[in-house]
Amino acid sequence: MRALWLENRQLRLRDDVTLPARHGEATVCVLLAGICNTDLELTRGYYPFTGVPGHEFVGVVDGRRVVGEINASCGACEACLAGRRTHCENRTVLGIKDRDGAFAEYLTLPRRNLHELPDSISDDEAVFVEPLAAALEIQQQVRVTSDDRVLLVGHGKLGRLIAQTLSLTGCRLTVCDRKTSPLPQHMGKFDIAVECTGNADGFAVARAALRPRGTLVMKSTYAGTLSVNASSMVVDEITLVGSRCGPFAPAIELLASRKIDARSLIDATYPLADALGAFDHAQRAGALKVLIRVA
Repeated sequence: MRALWLENRQLRLRDDVTLPARHGEATVCVLLAGICNTDLELTRGYYPFTGVPGHEFVGVVDGRRVVGEINASCGACEACLAGRRTHCENRTVLGIKDRDGAFAEYLTLPRRNLHELPDSISDDEAVFVEPLAAALEIQQQVRVTSDDRVLLVGHGKLGRLIAQTLSLTGCRLTVCDRKTSPLPQHMGKFDIAVECTGNADGFAVARAALRPRGTLVMKSTYAGTLSVNASSMVVDEITLVGSRCGPFAPAIELLASRKIDARSLIDATYPLADALGAFDHAQRAGALKVLIRVA
């Protein structure tokens, strides 16, 4: 099949990729896939992945349009039996770890990972189910109320989804980028800070914004190491929360009910034949979501 292939941090388009057979899994015909910052970080060495990248997609199985949760768990390890399937000790992760991803004509996933889509959600919108679920995971981990002062650092494609989900809580939300801090009188006053730049400067802004006993949510992957003043974290009793994948059902519901605007986040759509051009576009400063149309 035709697919985009990543090896030694280099991308190339191939016509001879074989889809591995996985017992008991569904074969998904990919329609459309989105480029995520994690995909870009893989090309920079975030994780030593070789294969087909891509994990945000909409496809077809048995005539039904579906999206898919990206963590394929074993169901038998200690983490799975304790209900922590996204942290399965033997998991593969679509387009990220030991499993070919969505920038290809076909992919495979366990059927329990698949979610059927209502007709009210277009293909373009459906690609956002996975990142929207990740945005909603913040509220699965941290209680956010209308009384909370929340700072969101980063207003790229993920940041804008997070901003929309946080706005639904009625919280007092402030959004900034890693180079433009909130007004000085507001620093050290926020109850919650969400860092979604994946950059050390963004982390510094988020940390400085928090009041003592505040909560810092890290929502981006980092290539390389991050230096942290651990003493200040201890003295101020800061709660640090790593946040990754989230619930698909409420994400689908929010898109179907038009409570989230995903279409405005699309920068461009490229055919699979020009996937390299799509990646070049996605790496431009200020670029939002770039989609790759497969079928």
